[in-house]
Amino acid sequence: MNKFELEERLINFSVLIIEISNELPNSKSGNHLSGQLIRSGTSASLNYGEAQSGESRKDFIHKIKIVLKELRETLVCLKIIHRTKLNKIDNKIITAMKENDELISIFVKSVETAQKNLEK
Repeated sequence: MNKFELEERLINFSVLIIEISNELPNSKSGNHLSGQLIRSGTSASLNYGEAQSGESRKDFIHKIKIVLKELRETLVCLKIIHRTKLNKIDNKIITAMKENDELISIFVKSVETAQKNLEK
């Protein structure tokens, strides 16, 4: 997968996160988790875009680690929403969690590769 395909995948993930957030109930917990989910779930694609303009390899690695951190936070938030059954459309949550897991795996490998290349 090239960087443009990965960027599109992250954008599509952010759109799915927004859709899920919009379906959460207008309650104290729904509003809180919705805001948190929007911040972390869209941040991954935004920070990936920023990483593409990293000023150095170290800067790139740092920004990719931020993407990874945001993806992990998003996954925890999705799990909370799923377990509390705040979202009525369960298949969207399951789809988002699966994609989130795959994206985390991609970025873990990206960090490992970038760090190995930095040591060379």
